[in-house]
Amino acid sequence: MSEPIVVTRALTKKYGAAAAVEDVDLCLEKGQIYGLVGRNGAGKTTIIRMLTAQTLPTSGEIELFGETTPQGLSTARARIGAMVEIPSFYPYLTAAENLEYYRRQRGIPGPGCVEQVLEQVGLQDAGKKKFKQFSLGMKQRLGLGLALMNHPDVLLLDEPINGLDPEGIVEFRNLLLDLNRQRETTILISSHILSELSNIATHYGFLDGGRMLEQVSAARLREKCRACLQLTVDDAARAALVLEQELGIRDYEVLPGNLLRLYDRLDRPQTVTAALMGAGVALIGAENKNANLEDYFLGLIGGVRHG
Repeated sequence: MSEPIVVTRALTKKYGAAAAVEDVDLCLEKGQIYGLVGRNGAGKTTIIRMLTAQTLPTSGEIELFGETTPQGLSTARARIGAMVEIPSFYPYLTAAENLEYYRRQRGIPGPGCVEQVLEQVGLQDAGKKKFKQFSLGMKQRLGLGLALMNHPDVLLLDEPINGLDPEGIVEFRNLLLDLNRQRETTILISSHILSELSNIATHYGFLDGGRMLEQVSAARLREKCRACLQLTVDDAARAALVLEQELGIRDYEVLPGNLLRLYDRLDRPQTVTAALMGAGVALIGAENKNANLEDYFLGLIGGVRHG
């Protein structure tokens, strides 16, 4: 198991009687790209704001790099870069001038880091172009550059690809992958654009109504979303014997409620159902399943996908 570097325990944030985040347990380990999944208003931004001390929890605990005390958390946060929204850059300054302003304001040593960060985020050729002339993609990259100024071990990014065109999304994705693979930066990225998260995340946390529904690795999620034949029977144990002994099927799983998921013989479901019924197993239902990330999330929150 990798080293846990961002952990929350029963983290809660209430505004009056309404809970924006409630009893959230989250674990981000070193080297992960953690996709925080949820609809707008699910609590994603509030969690990131609590992790960065932009808002205080009502209750619960935050642990960063093993630190839980106020002084320890303050020290640990120096190792974190965050982009909760596009920062307030000066419209008539260039990319380099804006970053230099923030470098001095935050007391980050070494003026050379501005040039280094601009190259990291692909803005080294922005030259004298003013911020007000930037495309949205350039603005997002400059925001990421600001988050990278202190060479963080962890990046917390809130909806960073919102509003980007397809080309901008690909560029931003490649930037994050490069940071993770070559610089070993651990990343937590919140988004409701699930198709894009599936291209980058190694782990997921699913939020709804301020609560964490599930945390799962991308590898385990792929297993759960594999194409399969799902059978509902009256006796799962007997059905499993038929699958193995009569059909030689080993690639399957038994779930609660007398459910079986078969990942073999998908092209010949009638062979499977005939063998089961011939052995006296009552077949209650049969369904071909092949879920993607969006389908899985909707299943968790009880949603219905149309069209």
